[in-house]
Amino acid sequence: MVRNSFISVISQKENKENRGSVEFQVFSFTTKIRRLTSHLELHKKDYSSQRGLRKILGKRQRLLAYLSKKNRVRYKELIGQLDIRETKTR
Repeated sequence: MVRNSFISVISQKENKENRGSVEFQVFSFTTKIRRLTSHLELHKKDYSSQRGLRKILGKRQRLLAYLSKKNRVRYKELIGQLDIRETKTR
């Protein structure tokens, strides 16, 4: 599995002290989501993995909602770095 440069930068920057941070948890869920998505493209009828993917998506969504309420700046930075959501242009 090929990692892009951003993922390697984050994983090098993160250490054991801040693995509980919201940013690290969202990052780890995002990598799991991308891995499961590529798996499900090959195995379309793997319903157990589909369920796991939906559960991880829900966890990430709740964490992002928490972060957007607590600190909007960190939320926008994280969304931009991970390229999760489409940004609204005004």
